[in-house]
Amino acid sequence: MTSQTTPDAIVITGATGTGKTALAVEVAERTAGEIICADSRQVYRYMDIGTAKPVAALRERVPHHGVDWLDPDEDYSAGRFARDAWRWITQVRERSGTPIVVGGTGFFIRALLAPLGPEPTYEPNQRLRLRSYLSSRTSGELKRWLGRLDPRRAEQLAAEGGRQRLSRSVEVVLLSGRPHSWWLARAPETPALRAKVFCLDLPRHELYRRIDRRFDEMMAGGLLDEVRQLLARFPATSPGLRSVGYAELISHLRGERTLAQAVEDAKRSTRRFARRQLTWFRHQLPDDTIRLAADRRRSELADEIARHWEERAARPGSGTSSSIASGG
Repeated sequence: MTSQTTPDAIVITGATGTGKTALAVEVAERTAGEIICADSRQVYRYMDIGTAKPVAALRERVPHHGVDWLDPDEDYSAGRFARDAWRWITQVRERSGTPIVVGGTGFFIRALLAPLGPEPTYEPNQRLRLRSYLSSRTSGELKRWLGRLDPRRAEQLAAEGGRQRLSRSVEVVLLSGRPHSWWLARAPETPALRAKVFCLDLPRHELYRRIDRRFDEMMAGGLLDEVRQLLARFPATSPGLRSVGYAELISHLRGERTLAQAVEDAKRSTRRFARRQLTWFRHQLPDDTIRLAADRRRSELADEIARHWEERAARPGSGTSSSIASGG
């Protein structure tokens, strides 16, 4: 796709707990926008409380795409997200709207700004057996295995990856017979998105305070019951249920830790996840990303983003494809 036909979009990203969801709605209302969710957990149905999914009132104000898209036992890779997101972006542009990509899943953002190569296909039962085996391995073991099987990918994930990404990369090598880094280096299936990128920032202590408070609110809002209901329908090893917050509460329901321990562990895991996000945003977002203080009034932030968008739209041909650091 040429630069003349590539649709422009706004990207709003930032660490978990920075207020992306509500801000995006206000931006959409100022720009005739529709929201494309770039959150690898909000894509799953029935996982509402623990993913801080946009509430019904927000979704009624502005169209959302990519929320409640799959069941928790389904995989959703960055490559598949990019293909889905491009379809939604194209549809929004055809309606003369503004696509607003919102979320904190760095690999999803990267898949749009710097597209990924094609993904291997697998025999489903073989994949399930391997995934079950890998789920019993420690993160340390997975790191060692990946270091032997795919050193380049292991180096990439040293800063960006958690257990699930380590397991995914080992899985790709063992099932396809080729390093995951080889697949990622192949020609992409989707074009690079021309986007104006905004990243919400908070001081570390304030971010952690918000994370802890939000998890307390999730527990008060019925998160433990949500986890019970999910376990009644889906295996605990489902991709969605391996998410931070859910995994710790599942461990509690199995009798492996007290509720107080599970809550504290979930908060700690979320803070650790936020640190990985901050590292990713610091090194992988485009150089011209506009960084905004998330503790400002939401209306002010929405006005600023809308103003940047209007100024960009007023300069035909001024947009260029965003570029990010290499590394797969």
